[in-house]
Amino acid sequence: MNFTSSKLKSHFQFLDNLFFCLFFLTGLLPYPEKLDWPAPALMEGHGLCSTEKPAGNKASSRETSLSGQESQVPSSEVLEAIENVIQGVLQSLAQKKAPVLTVANRADWRNIEFKDSVGLQMIPSYTTKQIRSDCPQSARRFALMLKILSMIYKMVQSNTYATKRDIYYSDTLLFGSQSVVDQIINDISCMLKIPRRSLHVLSSTKGFVAGNLSYTEEDGTKVNCTCSAMAVTVPSNVQGIKNLTSHAKFILIVEKDATFQRLLDDDFFSKVSPCIMITGRGIPDLNTRLLVRKLWDSFQIPIFTLMDADPHGIEIMCVYKYGSVSMSFEAHHLTVPSVKWLGLLPSDLKRLNICKDALIPFTKQDENKLASIQKRPYIACQPLWKKELEIMATSKLKAEIQVLTSLSSDYLSRVYLPNKLQFGGWL
Repeated sequence: MNFTSSKLKSHFQFLDNLFFCLFFLTGLLPYPEKLDWPAPALMEGHGLCSTEKPAGNKASSRETSLSGQESQVPSSEVLEAIENVIQGVLQSLAQKKAPVLTVANRADWRNIEFKDSVGLQMIPSYTTKQIRSDCPQSARRFALMLKILSMIYKMVQSNTYATKRDIYYSDTLLFGSQSVVDQIINDISCMLKIPRRSLHVLSSTKGFVAGNLSYTEEDGTKVNCTCSAMAVTVPSNVQGIKNLTSHAKFILIVEKDATFQRLLDDDFFSKVSPCIMITGRGIPDLNTRLLVRKLWDSFQIPIFTLMDADPHGIEIMCVYKYGSVSMSFEAHHLTVPSVKWLGLLPSDLKRLNICKDALIPFTKQDENKLASIQKRPYIACQPLWKKELEIMATSKLKAEIQVLTSLSSDYLSRVYLPNKLQFGGWL
């Protein structure tokens, strides 16, 4: 069959070919005797049989679409992109070569550049690695990528959706762990240059939102966070929400659920000034980050963060503001560089005369995390942040937001936050 001269004739033929590749490459079908595949070069220090090389400065229309506001890629384009990948696999088989899948080195800082207006983003000439089908260390990952590609293809074709968790639990023995599924889906999204939502893969939501906000979900359900006595779960399809309405004066991102719930109990979002409160309950999931960005695009109001005065809290704040290395290929619709650090600042601990007995000594892990953050490119353009990090590094002490209860039980909502907001105590 000549795969180079024509497209696959139908979706059904495509799926048949894909499953053939999958079963063939995982040993469920016998290998042809005359296939002569060259031995792969093993990268020193890498767990995959892969070859690292620059991807070149290639600019496609889909890359351009990812650089602006988040947009839904038409289903026909998604299907075609997957078909092109599998067609390449079939071409290799027809030429008696080992099929490979080429993905970006997403976790490599050498592939990342910092722009103050965007955050951390992947450079156009990023290096790639090859997931080979003829190497024992990567053949399983190669097969799993094909398996998930086939699942995505069928979901897009049938206009159905699944969470990453749904995909994992469809065959836990095959995938092994949720993290394997998460990494492969991100690799596929980056490889195809298509946002995860357009692949019909949804993230499980753990974040909450409350305060002066109402919107309509994709299915027509009207959500009014203002009238709700409890927090509302961040929607699983942020892109689909519409008719956002708010009279909020600012948005407050709260690191931890316990602090968020305390502010909710104190009715903070309506007492001081109308506001929207959001928590990712620790490291934010994709939907929480998307919602923060959508609120910023919709209302253009100040966004403040309330984090623990420790390296982990600072790391989380940086994810909201500048993004993460692993998701840098989607930075343009995930990051909000205008985010401000409201508290808890390391300098606040001395200013408020917090007793040293209430502070927590650094662990070795804390020291390493803080040292890593201090070396990041965005710290150089934040001299006030740099000073706060130096205070923390010198003291080798950290504090949770709850340390403010040592002053009074309601100090956070009654004194600390109102004063900060009134007198501009943010960085």
